Amino acid sequence: MRNRSVPIAKRARGVTLLEALIALLVLSLGMLTMARLQTTLRLNSDIARQRSEAVRLAEEDMETLRAFASVAAGNAVKAYADISAANRSVRPDPASGGNVNFEIARQVTSVDDPTYKTASVSVNWTDRTGAAQRVALDSVIAANPPGLSAVLAISPRMQAVKGVLGRAVSVPVSATDLGNGQSVLKLDSSQTIAFVFSNASGRVVSVCSGVAAATRHMVAGDLASCTAMNGLLLSGQVRFSLNGAPDAAHANDTPLPLAVALALTGGPDPRPAQCGAQAMKTVAYSVDTSSRREAVPLLATAASWGVPSWTDLGERFVAYHCVVTPANTPARWSGRSTLLPQGWALGSMAGAYKVCRYSADQDGSGRVDSNAEHPDSYADVAANLTQQNFLVVKGDQSCPAGVPVNVDAHVDAHVDALQAQNFANLGTLQHQP
Repeated sequence: MRNRSVPIAKRARGVTLLEALIALLVLSLGMLTMARLQTTLRLNSDIARQRSEAVRLAEEDMETLRAFASVAAGNAVKAYADISAANRSVRPDPASGGNVNFEIARQVTSVDDPTYKTASVSVNWTDRTGAAQRVALDSVIAANPPGLSAVLAISPRMQAVKGVLGRAVSVPVSATDLGNGQSVLKLDSSQTIAFVFSNASGRVVSVCSGVAAATRHMVAGDLASCTAMNGLLLSGQVRFSLNGAPDAAHANDTPLPLAVALALTGGPDPRPAQCGAQAMKTVAYSVDTSSRREAVPLLATAASWGVPSWTDLGERFVAYHCVVTPANTPARWSGRSTLLPQGWALGSMAGAYKVCRYSADQDGSGRVDSNAEHPDSYADVAANLTQQNFLVVKGDQSCPAGVPVNVDAHVDAHVDALQAQNFANLGTLQHQP
């Protein structure tokens, strides 16, 4: 039998059509997959945008609760007792690409503790596929009015607040840290008695005698003869405004010589209060590329302080400290602090001087109540008192009044913003001698 050869053209007939069909099938599957992927990406992108908006709405609603505000009343402030459950709808905003309605449901539950409520805010919507979507936030709403939010910086009872130096805020900044959880301070540089403070509580824990070193150079080894005590501190500044009309905010005139006394009343005390006062100035200098601002004795020089140079910032005042050692437990004292002029006189006539105390008007009534920051007399003091500041003016001048604190963000169109907001009341009242 003879073999008959088949032409190559005949053997290849139909193969090209099959390959084309297979390629078309693969291409179609790829295009379908890409189309489905594109649809999925668009859906996921849409849901992500919707979820972001839902979270924003939930956070906004939760913040209105914390601010004691009412969305329905244009964020008007309401009482804590009126915070309750509520539902509302938010329509889509075409300008921002919104395309769904959001349903906001708020649940507020009162608990046994009257100091807070639990709150839950959920935002529900339906995406483009008809699937239900939901975002929920849970939190607690404190009963404290938002205007008192600064109390969050105050530590719980029996727990000291630490200052910027890692010590209790009532430890004087000028006290030297001994590195053992304690700090030491002389009430003024002329004394040889030093008082040791606990960095944790701010209490005076011991008194040491025969200390020759200055406060800034003291180390633990300088404190050899010490007696334990449970003392409380009273401290502040005496400012002077003697040129022109008294200015409580910029009282930087050179201090007159004086001493400070604290007379104790109403209870047995093992020793009289011990006080010291020293004229100071504020300077700025650089050490190891860092800038420092510090109060130094008025007669100090840069060389005596161990720095090449400094800038005198023009501030002048007297810093005073008094240590009280109450005999009762827990430690409490009552009494009255006074300034003792040295070479000048108190009075209400020309040539004499008048002592005012910084005691802000608490309620805008023009008088200071018993809760004033610096009362005329102290009663049942159980903690360190700082910033008990005085202002000395000419005798024929009146103690300058202050402007009530106003931190309202709303500014009248005809009033400058700096004038409309006042963060400190520098009002003063005459301190009776």
